[in-house]
Amino acid sequence: MIARVFPRRTSATPDDELAFVGDPPLFLPNVDEVHVSCTFTWDKPEAERLARAWGNHGYKVLLGGPAYDAPAGDFTPGMYVKSGMTITSRGCVRRCPFCFVPKREGKLRLLDIKPGWDVLDNNLLACPRPHIEAVLDMLEKQPRAARFTGGIDARLCRPWFARRLGAMRVQILYTAYDVPGARPHVEGAIKMLAAEGLSQRKIGCYVLVGYEGDCLDHAEARLEWVFQMGGTPFAMFYRPADDLRFTIPPAWRSFVRKWNRPACIFASHGSSTGSDMTESAPAAGTRALEDALA
Repeated sequence: MIARVFPRRTSATPDDELAFVGDPPLFLPNVDEVHVSCTFTWDKPEAERLARAWGNHGYKVLLGGPAYDAPAGDFTPGMYVKSGMTITSRGCVRRCPFCFVPKREGKLRLLDIKPGWDVLDNNLLACPRPHIEAVLDMLEKQPRAARFTGGIDARLCRPWFARRLGAMRVQILYTAYDVPGARPHVEGAIKMLAAEGLSQRKIGCYVLVGYEGDCLDHAEARLEWVFQMGGTPFAMFYRPADDLRFTIPPAWRSFVRKWNRPACIFASHGSSTGSDMTESAPAAGTRALEDALA
């Protein structure tokens, strides 16, 4: 029996009776040990405080998670992410300078495919085609429409993949526009997916903003470009990993809030296309990308 403790609640946080956010409750759980799981580096002080707080009650406490470069082993559904989320591969074939995945998880390796409708893989499309096809087969059997919140690498999007998605239930898929050179690949992926019938509200695109040298005007131009291409842009503010006291400047905070709400985005463009998109960008649904921005 293991209790899992998290510094903050996100859209990926498990919600079973042995998952806790914050300090020990009034009625303590009867468990063998407590795992304090920390995803983002800026949450490490709180995670360490929680480890002490739970340890003071006599529990054996283990502190780890991506923020501590914990080894990424096999995936256990519902353990550290909410039920319905699944991870079918670890690592990545890329070595993007702003991403921690190569250091934390190493080269791409395949895992057993566990059921779920929300795929969190760092780079699903880097996997061999038979593995990807098997993941899609699994998704077609799920009770809910597929979500790809781990994101897809626009450089690896192929017509056969787009056709498969066009023939199945998809709630949303994300790609990423995080470096200038990604622009033609993002454009190609959005057009390929749209040609197979995915509506704009189903094609999400994380856009990295706020990095050194960026400004509000340039960031807005990139986000507007994604919208005009037929995707739904989501602003992701760059946060340095080694500055635990960093806070997003007020002007950027307001900007990101504006560009993280599909209903506001579509309304500001005089469109009702996204009126049924009631959620903003997931707080931790894109495990690889968000952790890369830590």
